[in-house]
Amino acid sequence: MSGEDALGSLGSRVASGLEPSEVRRRQAEFGPNAMTARAGVPAWKRFLLQFHQLLVYVLLVASLKAALLGEYVDAAVIAGVVVINAVVGYIQEAGAERAIQALSRMLRTEATVRREGRRQRVPAADLVPGDVVLLQSGDQVPADLRLITVRNLQCEEAALTGESVPAEKSVGALAESTGLADRNNLAFAGTLVTYGQAEGVVVATGDRTETGRIASLIAASEDLMTPLTRKIHRFSQILVYVILALAVLTFLLGWMRGNPAADMFMAAIALAVGAIPEGLPAAVTITLAIGVNRMAARRAIIRRLPAVETLGSTTVICSDKTGTLTENQMTVREVHAGRRWFQFTGSGYASEGQVQEGGREVQVAAIPSLAETLRAGLLCNDTLLVLDPSGRPKVQGDPTEAALLVAAQKGGLPHASEVAAAPRLDVIPFESQHMYMATMHEGRPRIVYLKGALDRLLERCGSALDSGGFEVPLDAPSIRTAADRMASEGLRVLAFARRQLPEDHPGLRPEDIAGGLVFLGLQGMMDPPRAEAAAAVRHCQQAGIAVKMITGDHAVTASAIAAQLGLQGAAEPDGRLRAVSGEALARIPDEALPRIADETAVFARVAPEQKLRLVRALQAGGHVVAMTGDGVNDAPALKQADIGVAMGIAGTDVAKGAAAMVLLDDNFASIEAAVEEGRNVFDNLVKFIVWTLPTNGGEGLLLLAAILLGTELPILPIHLLWINMTTAVLLGLMLVFEPREPGLMQRPPRDPRRPLLTLPLILRTALVSILMLGAGYGLFAWEQRVQGATIAEARTIVVNLIVVVEAFYLFTCRSLTSSVLHTGWFTNRWIWIGIAAMTAVQLLFNYLPLMNRWFHTAPVRIETWGHVALAGFVVFLIVEFEKWIRFGGGRGDRAVPE
Repeated sequence: MSGEDALGSLGSRVASGLEPSEVRRRQAEFGPNAMTARAGVPAWKRFLLQFHQLLVYVLLVASLKAALLGEYVDAAVIAGVVVINAVVGYIQEAGAERAIQALSRMLRTEATVRREGRRQRVPAADLVPGDVVLLQSGDQVPADLRLITVRNLQCEEAALTGESVPAEKSVGALAESTGLADRNNLAFAGTLVTYGQAEGVVVATGDRTETGRIASLIAASEDLMTPLTRKIHRFSQILVYVILALAVLTFLLGWMRGNPAADMFMAAIALAVGAIPEGLPAAVTITLAIGVNRMAARRAIIRRLPAVETLGSTTVICSDKTGTLTENQMTVREVHAGRRWFQFTGSGYASEGQVQEGGREVQVAAIPSLAETLRAGLLCNDTLLVLDPSGRPKVQGDPTEAALLVAAQKGGLPHASEVAAAPRLDVIPFESQHMYMATMHEGRPRIVYLKGALDRLLERCGSALDSGGFEVPLDAPSIRTAADRMASEGLRVLAFARRQLPEDHPGLRPEDIAGGLVFLGLQGMMDPPRAEAAAAVRHCQQAGIAVKMITGDHAVTASAIAAQLGLQGAAEPDGRLRAVSGEALARIPDEALPRIADETAVFARVAPEQKLRLVRALQAGGHVVAMTGDGVNDAPALKQADIGVAMGIAGTDVAKGAAAMVLLDDNFASIEAAVEEGRNVFDNLVKFIVWTLPTNGGEGLLLLAAILLGTELPILPIHLLWINMTTAVLLGLMLVFEPREPGLMQRPPRDPRRPLLTLPLILRTALVSILMLGAGYGLFAWEQRVQGATIAEARTIVVNLIVVVEAFYLFTCRSLTSSVLHTGWFTNRWIWIGIAAMTAVQLLFNYLPLMNRWFHTAPVRIETWGHVALAGFVVFLIVEFEKWIRFGGGRGDRAVPE
């Protein structure tokens, strides 16, 4: 619609606005201009749902059984782990709610409106469709507006659209299919007016605005299970089935052999207690917590514990461009002046950098055409660069003009002295209909500088300035060729010209610059890639992780940035990276999208719901997706992704609230460190599980064998609890401090469908369990029949045996594929600290009378420790030999066997 038609359809007039009675009626109809508070799950229910996990049920049963057996300390420890996990999960689930609250805060502003023909300030929440709103520089747009009149209006929409420069607004009608970032006749709620003035009519408020629609997308995004929680859930299911099957088998076999049913029931309970790995949840929580601390030291804050491991299993990183892969600071990269090409080093708004020609630094003052092109950009400029409290340069005005100021500084043209030498006398401000800005400066003669679109300036020029400072005939075709070359590299091109006027010339008028201009040159600028981002992208791709750019920026710019970053994906016939636009994306059917999303590296002019659709398409293709971003437009996809990564400095509150991880330095390179840390976390968790399961398996087999053979139990339920809790804390948890293995980032990502324990690890677990059964039962029988040990002494020796075997097996689990000789004996000092602590408490278990009474043990002879140590060493040698057979020389190239 035209602006007048839009006003008419809303029953409003630009000159008078709405009447108070009509405003009240519409407020009753449409409600306040604010986000609707969405009904969430009650707090009590959210807390109870934290316990609705299979492994938690297993742990609660273990805690209950420990209490029934009189082990109140162990029961309290297990229950404490469950409660702590529930509290952490409850706190973390508030992420989406906080994101929606942040969106609501964006709309809590005041607005200038025209009602009853009078201009007045009202709370933004009171706006209704049909209200006429007046905007000026510095205002936050209070609702979605259809613009009616515009004077040089520019709006900062990066947080909503991903566009890196302010959008220039107009009033003309647009096609209904126009994408969000190209709807230049609309001003969107929550965006910021950076320049100019306008009047517009409210067309949407609250939840119906584009910002409100994003809030609904965030609320609709599912909280996915992470790869770790999926694997732990599946592993817990299998574990429960195995434990229940063994317990039932124990009961049935004993009962069929004529043993009392009550005794067999208690034996089955004892077997279940032994088979439950009580230390597993504590190990998972502590391993992830250590990963969190390590990531914090590397400038990344984890908001949800499993996010550490999720990054380790990531197969695709979908990254926003503006502010994530790039600086979000426009920078002049190239200047064409006097038929010569000049390159500018450095990036962002810092003035450090050189002006070079062919790789060699040049003196700008010696090249008049270059100096004048830079001077025109500096003087024909309304922007200022100031320092924020942290000492970083901050723009007051337009990012494009800020880039021109920095380029002049690099060329040795100080802002203050240049402005003092040529004070501004008059200005023709930039307007979208004539696409240029002109300023007149004091001098003899007076001089006018212009900057703007190439075509609008070139048609006014009659000559050009050569590199020596002389006016020469204008070669328009070669200038257009130069501009096309710059545009093909993703640069935004501005043209510069000048004209001299008499010293007594009055104010500047458009007819003064209608012709007779001297063309000075072109400046090409872009929001440059972060210096460290290209290396991080390369390392991620070497690790088998695809990196995709999803941006609201233009396709040519996005492809050029992607090429500089080294992204890999489908290419056009001319070799450029293929960029799929949001318009094209809308035409792709859902069934075809996973394949296209997998092949394509660049998606441009993408709307928020399309980012969400892309993430879902990649997940449907079996990928574990990490999504990075900083804007409001990124929030729904951040929440939908397996892990959302928000920027801490430039990121909006909405993005941070929807993400699982926040980068304090806004550095894409930190994601590479997070991936590495996440892979190490998963490796160490698998090592702990592979270490702890043979203990539970061996204990279960010992009880099962005793029942089958009709002999005394070689170990009591209370012994099982002692072993499970002490060894898990003092031995097993030392594996979470295991350093990263070499080649961690040269491995491809784990297949998300691969189970937690692969066949080689299951076979190794079975092998160690059988070895523990043979050694334990054999030593139990030998001590009683040959050495004449009492039943209490024999059982104590079996407990010692299991502990010592676990200590030896701990060394082999430090690497699941490599020999301990390759890993090194002393590269993890915590292993030795844990073994020393375990030795001390085990000696108390054996020789302290109080412990003997509590645990029904007895002091053992010194020589029995030699038998126990020999058994542990034999198990160690057998497992190391198995690794040597399976992985060749004991030095595997994978941390976790497939």
